[in-house]
Amino acid sequence: MSTPVDTLSLLPGDSEPEGCDRADKGHGRGRVDAVNPNLVSVLRGPPPDKGDAPPGVVAADGSGAASRVRRACAACREGGELFPFTMAFQPIVDLQEGRIDAYEALVRGPANEGAAHVLGQVTPDNTYAFDQACRVKAIELAARLGIDRQLSINFLPNAVYEPKACIQTTLRAATRTGFPRDRLTFEILESESIADTAHLMAIISEYRRQGFKIALDDFATGYSGLARLAELKPDIIKVDRVLAQDCDKDRVRLAIIASLIALGTEIGVKVVIEGVEHASEVRALRSAGARFVQGFHFARPMFEGIARDSDIAWIDPGGAGAATGA
Repeated sequence: MSTPVDTLSLLPGDSEPEGCDRADKGHGRGRVDAVNPNLVSVLRGPPPDKGDAPPGVVAADGSGAASRVRRACAACREGGELFPFTMAFQPIVDLQEGRIDAYEALVRGPANEGAAHVLGQVTPDNTYAFDQACRVKAIELAARLGIDRQLSINFLPNAVYEPKACIQTTLRAATRTGFPRDRLTFEILESESIADTAHLMAIISEYRRQGFKIALDDFATGYSGLARLAELKPDIIKVDRVLAQDCDKDRVRLAIIASLIALGTEIGVKVVIEGVEHASEVRALRSAGARFVQGFHFARPMFEGIARDSDIAWIDPGGAGAATGA
């Protein structure tokens, strides 16, 4: 099973206070410990025991906790009653082509409440059912909205027990809705410590076998940084907003970003810069070679909807201002 933050980020809705926007776009993004401590104990517990796992599920190692696997498998098969929630979508834009490249799915309450409102209702008993419902909801909404770009879905690998078994609900949702598998990207949260690298590599291998792309989220602020990049060899890295913030005024930040972009080009990894809020940052990033960017400057997350190419605040590369509505 993947974790209940599988298709979500801790970005609050636009109706929430500006301070919450900024906090959750930064270090709080993807962090569940500040929202629901009970949920963390489930996600970060040891993997189940191989001998006690139910048929068809082989645990990562022999450290115990088979009851979590049984609960996970039951949630996959049976679902269960859950609190209402839905999704918002934020675009990732391609500055070179002047088009939206992908959308990231972000969990929301039914009245556009922020992610904290939703995660606060997650318990050890409904964790796995919620996780599966998140995947299905994101894919169903993406299909209904006619998304014809990549769909980016967050997940925490520490809660994936057996990749082939745990991905089945996602595959069924994609098949039922006609959403192409090769448009699904799964983001590994860099803020999450991974105890079993071999198990994570098995997850990545299975996801790639299914046609999915793999991204490292919040890159440059997490546990392993470049070492994790070398081990996992993702298709995409998403550079955290702490580097993008004020990069137009800070040559050190901009130089680091330029180096990461050059590294990505050298090793064949797409580099996405997150948390871009100002036109001046966009121009600085463009000068550093950035192509793929995401942030409030271009579009805020849209509740059960998507921004179109014509809605994006594109920047005149000459520095004269926004081409459309910046």
